[in-house]
Amino acid sequence: MSTATPFPILINGAWCASADPTGTFQATNPATGELLPGTYPVSGPQDVHAILTAAAEAKAAMRGLDAEVRAQFLDAYAANLEAAKDALVAAANAETGLPVEPRLGSVELPRTVNQLRLAAKAVRARSFARPTIDTATGIRCQQEALDGAVLVFGPNNFPFAFNAIAGGDFAAAIAAGCPVIAKVHTSHPTTSRLLAECAVAAATATGLPAGALQLVYRIAPQLGFEMVESPAVASVGFTGGRDTGMRLKEVADRHGKPVYLEMSSVNPVFVLPGVLAERGDALADEFSGSCMMGAGQFCTNPGFVVVPAGDAGAAFTTAVIGKFSAANPGVLLGKGGRDAISESIKTLTAAGATVRCGGNPVAEPGYRFENTILTVSADTFLKNPEALQTEAFGPVSLIVIADDTAQMAAVAASLEGNLTGTIYSAVDGSDDDAYAAIAPVLRGKVGRLLNDKMPTGVAVSPAMNHGGPFPATGHPYFTSVGLPAGIERFTMRCSYDNVRAHRLPAELQDGNPLGIWRSVDGDYTNA
Repeated sequence: MSTATPFPILINGAWCASADPTGTFQATNPATGELLPGTYPVSGPQDVHAILTAAAEAKAAMRGLDAEVRAQFLDAYAANLEAAKDALVAAANAETGLPVEPRLGSVELPRTVNQLRLAAKAVRARSFARPTIDTATGIRCQQEALDGAVLVFGPNNFPFAFNAIAGGDFAAAIAAGCPVIAKVHTSHPTTSRLLAECAVAAATATGLPAGALQLVYRIAPQLGFEMVESPAVASVGFTGGRDTGMRLKEVADRHGKPVYLEMSSVNPVFVLPGVLAERGDALADEFSGSCMMGAGQFCTNPGFVVVPAGDAGAAFTTAVIGKFSAANPGVLLGKGGRDAISESIKTLTAAGATVRCGGNPVAEPGYRFENTILTVSADTFLKNPEALQTEAFGPVSLIVIADDTAQMAAVAASLEGNLTGTIYSAVDGSDDDAYAAIAPVLRGKVGRLLNDKMPTGVAVSPAMNHGGPFPATGHPYFTSVGLPAGIERFTMRCSYDNVRAHRLPAELQDGNPLGIWRSVDGDYTNA
């Protein structure tokens, strides 16, 4: 362990040395297994108390802040990220092993910048507020910020776009008008620190309240649960593993707080007979590329594929096995992920699946796992669907071989909730009957239904749903990607009954001084 002075944490908008560190840590380069420069503190109770105190004081300042300041901060932060691109991308590459191009430099960082600017646009348009006026009763309402901070837990697989101090949950919470306490992922502390420095500079330039931005690198799990319990925290945004998510949900539910979790998804893909006859080879290419992209470390990675029994399905499976075997294993985000894949494969094989290629960690410096395909019959799957839906977060997929359309539909009916579900069908219409039998069943199991398109990747679109039924997320109504819908998670419905005109928020005043779209007596108008 390094003896260097640990980097400070962000409390009340200022960089401060940890008051009571319980230890220190360094990030690891997952491509080599070597420790990276930079020592970071493991924060103790005093740090957490100071953060919660600052968050409690900041909520009133954020509530009274002109919304335009929030928008200006989001725009300024986006510009700062663009200016710091080279340093950010280099740090993220070292800490995650993800490629500089195109992944980090041309895809993920621009997406993160875009999210911030879309959040600023939503603030100015008030599109998340949904102002509603009923002139007959004199009652008006809109969505306004929750009464407290949003505690955001960031994942390890998206160092920019889902980072607790820069990603979608962060942008949505600030846009709503809530302070943010960012518990960044310990796999990329330097990336997170550089992001936070850009955020602090933007906050200083635009006048965002000091306590609106706070960051901690690592804390004991119990302190995380105590933060959720604190009156200073109004809501939680979490992206990560199911076990941790469920523990957070238990605490949040016990205290009546909304908690938004993205936890687990195998993202089922159904391949119908006609499409295999039409373009089976091309589909094998498409699927293999999607599953191994980024070493399979996408929450929308297609980890579960249902194919018809017979020659066409067997040919598809053989082609996929060949492509998985021939491709070099990608770099995983860390040792924990590599070890978790091994445990998941043990669970799958114990439940009846057969490893057809791969199945082992790669014995070389750094963290990699062999590209892996398992197969199982639909009969076996239907006898033990829970274990055979175990997520292996990496370049791993389970192929389920079904006898007919009815059995495919039965597999769909036995699925847990997922972020996505995909059906590949023939262009000539030969699969239409099968599609009609499977799609209605699958529709209720997934947040996003796709046709003839792999699910990997999530577009930042107002129409996007990056959510789904449990256990994909903790609540099927909400999305963590896509604005303005993502902002609504961190708001509450605020009704005004017989409140005098000059005391109403500008969004609800008769003259519509902001010129925004509102529902007035059931009609949408910006008059």
